[in-house]
Amino acid sequence: MVLRTGDFVELEYTGRLKEDGSVFDTTSKDIAVKSGIFNEKSAYGPVIITLGGKHLLQGLDKALEGKEMGKAYTMELEPENAFGKKDAKLLKLIATAKFKKQGINPMPGLRITIDGLMGTVKTVTGGRTIVDFNHPLSGRVVVYEVKVLRTITDVNEKLSALLKLELYEADPKVDLAEGVASVKLSEKLPAEITDNFKASALKLIPEIKEVKFE
Repeated sequence: MVLRTGDFVELEYTGRLKEDGSVFDTTSKDIAVKSGIFNEKSAYGPVIITLGGKHLLQGLDKALEGKEMGKAYTMELEPENAFGKKDAKLLKLIATAKFKKQGINPMPGLRITIDGLMGTVKTVTGGRTIVDFNHPLSGRVVVYEVKVLRTITDVNEKLSALLKLELYEADPKVDLAEGVASVKLSEKLPAEITDNFKASALKLIPEIKEVKFE
């Protein structure tokens, strides 16, 4: 069976920088520990994504199209298909005093959020700080090792996977009857967020005609 846009697919993957082989992302706890990127707050193990649902890097999403279930693949992505090319316009000169007012002591390598944007401090000279708002991996060629484990056909499992992907609901409670999905969340979310999720669910899971949040 080959993969097509719209398929719900369970994957294992590891992302590495081509230049030195260092791991920056993985679904494997063992690899995360060995690579020094383990995060105890992260949930490791296979993940379910929707092919074409913008749950993966665009280049990786496209590369999986037509691949076969049960096989492992190594995929090399150029910057434009991964985290983007470096954009000089995203290097900003900011007065160091602006950081001081927020209680931030800028230093090279520090990841900061300012004016709602996340960036990395590149240099600090006198009263001026240069911040790079490009993605930290922009301009880098990356290599993904991906194993396609299975496709998902059960509607409840599809919806549960989508809740984990888009609403970060760790243990979603779902009840499906006659095309109406009733979802119980661990906490109440703004209507704008749940409305966006409803639109996504109806688009990606045709068997569902309505989503209700409890």
